[in-house]
Amino acid sequence: MIHGLLLVDKDPGGTSHDAVQRARRILGEKKIGHCGTLDPAATGLLVLTVGKATRLTRFLISAPKVYEGTIRFGVETDTYDAAGQVVAERPIDDLDDARVREALAGFVGTQEQVAPAYSAKKVQGRKYYELARQGEEVPTSSKEITIYELEALGALADGTLPFRLACTSGTYVRSVAHDLGRQLGCGAHLASLRRLQVGPFRVENAATLDRVQELRGEGADPGAWWVPFDAIPLPFPTVEADANQEQRILHGQTILVRGLTAEEGDWVRVSDRRSRLLAVGSVSERIGAGGVGIVQPRIVFAETP
Repeated sequence: MIHGLLLVDKDPGGTSHDAVQRARRILGEKKIGHCGTLDPAATGLLVLTVGKATRLTRFLISAPKVYEGTIRFGVETDTYDAAGQVVAERPIDDLDDARVREALAGFVGTQEQVAPAYSAKKVQGRKYYELARQGEEVPTSSKEITIYELEALGALADGTLPFRLACTSGTYVRSVAHDLGRQLGCGAHLASLRRLQVGPFRVENAATLDRVQELRGEGADPGAWWVPFDAIPLPFPTVEADANQEQRILHGQTILVRGLTAEEGDWVRVSDRRSRLLAVGSVSERIGAGGVGIVQPRIVFAETP
């Protein structure tokens, strides 16, 4: 367990950085990153990149995410979730399932989303939440996101609603809850959140860090919560290199490939004939219409002899 992905089922209370730090101690590996943060109160899937897999983080972090959680209506907080201070309370006597479901449907699609004041987004090297806590003005910035699915998982009860959300990376679920409450005129905040999926990775294949530590102590073989380096799925096509091309790749030289489905400028995964990941490259040129092209290695993993 030196290079690969560790699928963690995050416990509530700690930050994503806390999980990374503990994973470093458990695995004895300093080079560990993560593919998308979870707020301290949130639970669920946290994908950690380990060893040389950290060089793949940039490709994995942009994967779509799937969540389940609960929204509480009638109460707004400054952080848009249950961890914040209450800033407004309004009656919800006229709120019903039909109104809420209609409003949920209106959020599906591509839109601009404003980042919450209490977020890790930075301006001039300072995080938004640092400015907010010090009473300084927080810039208003928006980002294009896409919500693929937003639906109720049950009936509205005692002012709370269970929901499921599928969205692009970078979507603030807290902001979705806050904006939904504003649209309904009663205010709302995110009461709980659990991440179920990051790209092709699912929380049912993850393990808590307590369990990982226990299994490591027993010397047990890794389970589905460990994805070996060569088995990491990447969000672009694979091209295969022969032995001669492998040497060119190791020296950062271009290779000519056939059966190419990627377009010029696209990323490709370059493997050898044993499916070992050699490099990530980009298509520098397409030659004709027969799937022939030139690939330039950009990130080389194998070492030169």
